[in-house]
Amino acid sequence: MKLSVLDQAPVTKGNNGQDALHKAEELAVLADSLGYHRMWMAEHHGLGTVVSSAPEITAARLAAKTENIRIGTGGIMMMHYSPLKLAEVFKTLSAFSPGRIDFGVGRAPGGDGSAMYALSQGRRPELDNLYEKFEIALQLINDETPEGRLYGSTPAFPQNVTLPEAWMLGSSGNSAVETAKMGAGYSFAQFFNGALSREILDAYRQNFNPTDFMEKPEINVCYMVTTAETREEAEFQALPQDIAGLMLSQGRIMPPLTPEEAQDYPLTEMDKMKIEQRRPLHIVGSAKEVADQLKEEQERYGFDEAMIVSIPHSQEARLNVYRLLAKELL
Repeated sequence: MKLSVLDQAPVTKGNNGQDALHKAEELAVLADSLGYHRMWMAEHHGLGTVVSSAPEITAARLAAKTENIRIGTGGIMMMHYSPLKLAEVFKTLSAFSPGRIDFGVGRAPGGDGSAMYALSQGRRPELDNLYEKFEIALQLINDETPEGRLYGSTPAFPQNVTLPEAWMLGSSGNSAVETAKMGAGYSFAQFFNGALSREILDAYRQNFNPTDFMEKPEINVCYMVTTAETREEAEFQALPQDIAGLMLSQGRIMPPLTPEEAQDYPLTEMDKMKIEQRRPLHIVGSAKEVADQLKEEQERYGFDEAMIVSIPHSQEARLNVYRLLAKELL
């Protein structure tokens, strides 16, 4: 099984945004040394607990600091950018790191309504043309000329660079067929709502159209994971994220807790039950238990690659998650 990394640059208690970005760099260097296949940076706006707001810039830094691992965005949020700008950014990244760049895109805003309108300078964001925008960006990246005057008269430079891999993110299955038709990889965010099904992935595979960006269908599934040497330690490290996820599901954003603070957090029996019900969104256990579950899910759904996002409080505990999984699966 291929293993990969998704990072959101989380800001844990006692750290700031600068710390979070430097820790993303440290994670990339480790993942590269361990044999992980790729690392993507997410795009989020207006949320102080995660500071990956400019993933294309972070990707440039990570690519320069690593040697073999693929680097990209998971994903850059298309509604905020022109297809021409997207093409120019990722062609530039690919020129510096040929054969190692992923153009991963998403159709969500990456923030709330206030952030969305601020990014569009108060204009109504264009939400109904995102597949078309992706297609135009792919044409420009591939040195093709899109139809129409708007994008057909300005080439994207630099030209004649190695193509990045192209990926579309999804969390409900709605984008699977459209992604397949455009010949891009499909990345399913299982940690969003746990809605992965064989039917979604089969629909993608059955409708796949080979392109210069991808010759055959490729699927990765992103899981939130907390693991440690023992299940007990993993549960201890996971509880702050479980509580944060529960609060977020209720529309409440809370400051990050340490594992010790989480143990003392006043959870009701109903809260505990809801955390348990949300367990499909967060895989927790010993390294062997987590590895066995990932292998079982791969067999059930037939994906190619597991992408791991992990947010323990301490950087050492977070790096250890990736070390333990590499030992079990790589």
